[in-house]
Amino acid sequence: MVKRGNNTEHIEKLVPDTSVIIEGLISSKIKNKELVAEHIIFHEAVLAELEHQANQEKAIGHLGLDEITEIKKLSKKMGFKVEFLGKRPTQLEIKHASLGEIDSLIRELAWEKDATLITADKVQAKVAQAKGAKYKLIAPQEEAKKLQLDAFFDPTTMSVHLRENVPPAAKKGTPGNWKFIPLRKAALTQDEIREISKEIIEHTKMRKDGFIEIQREGSTIIQLGTYRIVVTKPPFSDGWEITAVKPVKQLKIEDYNLTEKLRERIAEQAEGILIAGAPGNGKTTFAAAMARYYASKDKIVKTIEAPRDLILPDKITQYAISHGDAQEIHDILLLSRPDYTVFDEMRNTDDFKLFADLRLSGIGLLGVIHATNPIDAIQRFVGRIELGVIPQVIDTVIFIKNGEIDEVLSLKMTVKVPSGMTEADLARPVTEVKNFETGELKFEIYSYGEETVVVPVTAQQKSPIRSLAEKQIEKILSRLTEKSRVEILSEHKAVIYVPASDKARIIGKEGRTIEAIEQKVGLRIDVHELIEGVKGEQKKAEYELHEDKNNVRFYIKESGANVDFIVDKQFLFTATASKKGEVKVHKKSKLGKALSEAIQQNRLIELHITE
Repeated sequence: MVKRGNNTEHIEKLVPDTSVIIEGLISSKIKNKELVAEHIIFHEAVLAELEHQANQEKAIGHLGLDEITEIKKLSKKMGFKVEFLGKRPTQLEIKHASLGEIDSLIRELAWEKDATLITADKVQAKVAQAKGAKYKLIAPQEEAKKLQLDAFFDPTTMSVHLRENVPPAAKKGTPGNWKFIPLRKAALTQDEIREISKEIIEHTKMRKDGFIEIQREGSTIIQLGTYRIVVTKPPFSDGWEITAVKPVKQLKIEDYNLTEKLRERIAEQAEGILIAGAPGNGKTTFAAAMARYYASKDKIVKTIEAPRDLILPDKITQYAISHGDAQEIHDILLLSRPDYTVFDEMRNTDDFKLFADLRLSGIGLLGVIHATNPIDAIQRFVGRIELGVIPQVIDTVIFIKNGEIDEVLSLKMTVKVPSGMTEADLARPVTEVKNFETGELKFEIYSYGEETVVVPVTAQQKSPIRSLAEKQIEKILSRLTEKSRVEILSEHKAVIYVPASDKARIIGKEGRTIEAIEQKVGLRIDVHELIEGVKGEQKKAEYELHEDKNNVRFYIKESGANVDFIVDKQFLFTATASKKGEVKVHKKSKLGKALSEAIQQNRLIELHITE
């Protein structure tokens, strides 16, 4: 029986479902004298479901159990009856709770006991109505009271860091110019942090601007209003911790003092933009300013975020990739046809591939990415997508440092001879990375042999071709001969010395083999016969020899030196010692087999330092 008097609702018997318990609505209404109940019946299925969630360290499980405990306390204080009835659900029923199995058990109990079903779930209410059962739908009300978390923030606070057994602290200032300041002397207790966490989750469920973005066994990521909140707890972390981040200021694109050239590029041409920078330097703030700028130009703008933390006007739709997957995002964006999409915080290979796929589909994209310098942002795409596709995916890199635009790079694909090479037939596809404002060539990206290299280009056009070529030639020759020597004569010519018995094979029929090697390394190569013995004045090096299952290791005092290996007065090969003075040769390689054989036969092995 339900009676109403003044603002108080009297219900003789009520059966609450999981949704209304998690929201904490029954205890709240009883305390506020909005509800008077004579008999509250909990189905064992509710308890089982909450226990299951709590065992998985999900916050809603703990919230629900706390609510039941609170109702039990109120029953003793206010004199109403609390009872637990029904059969405990099977593991299968708990597993399929989201499909309505638990809700069905609760409705049946309410029907059998002629009680009123209390729910915050609209679907549950509609099903009860269809079956003719008594029900009451209680919609969660947004609470006006402030969060405890609010007390830790002021207008200059960027983030707050709360950890058990440690005094609370905050970062205050602006991106790139902040201080880490303690907020009180007393350390936070675990109970305090748990209470703050519980309150945050309760508010998140009640407020329209609150989302639980990701919930795992030991962590919860929440977007609540302007706060982005991360809660971690054991076993994931060694203690309870809350990190809350809040934008200090919303900036407009005009606040960044863009040059006229960059303003035109952003407005008319740039459609594959990377916004890069180190953490805390203002990348996301600039991305939000760009999104608002494009929206103000009557462009359709959407975002991909994980979690959603950009503060944007309602006309911009924000998608949470953590609640979907790459294919769903791809399908939605191609069907909704936005002019620009902001991809906030690209982290893994799937993110980079999705960015490339959407860009090649013709969507204008702004990607936010962590990088310590501008070229690092581009390098994170190398190996993840085809080299020739990179300039089609990225046309502009805007590097943010200390909240300001520090450098802008532009990318362009061309066919040319890379800087430092002189032979015309060594031309290849090269991605040029230039300073956008000055046009100065900063880097070149191209295939070199079997590798993709990102080569800095200095004002003197000094090429790294010598060291790259030497390593590449040695690698190729190790497959063709057991003995060889490489000399780089200039930036476009080299000489290799090989045994007379291998010379014809390395040159190949009509010179095809050596020509293929030349094409790979980008140098003209002369092939000479290797004369046994040591060439020139050299310094004999003392060494220590160690063998393990897979490698032969030589250790010398001269770190980074070029070392000739001589066996029984005959040259074997040249290698470069590491910074620790180590030369490692794999036993399964041709050179490794030769060395292992020499060691077993106690042959004379000498190491000579070469200039």
